[in-house]
Amino acid sequence: MKLATFNVRHFCRFDTNKVDYDSFADAIRSIDADIMGINESFGQESIFAELPQARIIAEKLGYHWYFAPALHVSGMGLYGNSLLSRYPILNARSVPIPDPIRLPQYKHYETRCVLLAEVEIEAGPLTLAVTHFGLNPDEQQMALQTVQSLIRTERFILMGDLNVTPENSILVPIRERLYDTAEKLKEGTLSFPSDHPDRKIDYIFVSHDIDVSDADIPAITVSDHRPYILSLTLS
Repeated sequence: MKLATFNVRHFCRFDTNKVDYDSFADAIRSIDADIMGINESFGQESIFAELPQARIIAEKLGYHWYFAPALHVSGMGLYGNSLLSRYPILNARSVPIPDPIRLPQYKHYETRCVLLAEVEIEAGPLTLAVTHFGLNPDEQQMALQTVQSLIRTERFILMGDLNVTPENSILVPIRERLYDTAEKLKEGTLSFPSDHPDRKIDYIFVSHDIDVSDADIPAITVSDHRPYILSLTLS
């Protein structure tokens, strides 16, 4: 099966800065992932649509979907992470990441969450955690603590935009418990910005019982991030 993580910047095209569901549907169709974690999407009754953005894409492509709100953006609507899946979503919920005490030396604080879901694939239930870490170190530490409390040792996948580069120490506790699939990337390991990427901030970690055969970050530039795709086998 194929799995992907994709920061879609509320389905706003990188070149035109306009929401374009057809372009994103075409890009996601070309990826052909069975399961996709989505960062930066709006829920129902946003300024972009009356329906959750994930539902709009899901209905175009025939996926199941779930939206996990992290916060309400004033004048814009509920905002958070989403999941697209060809397999039935057995259950899903939004796990809040606690906000740290805001410090004056850091800017751009934003409330975050983890979308935690269980999907029914042929080999049995698979647990997925889709998240988007904050920009500031104190936010990232709170996100790490939340993620660590959710990690499972079997049939578990953590994915999303973690807003840190691979050498950041915040990733060490995650790598101690899960496999960093970046080791399977042969080339094109950078994911942001999509037109001329200069850093890797998108990740997929899996429990050690999952066999990963291939990983890729294709040069798809519809969003400001490139998608990160994984081929894997579960027994």
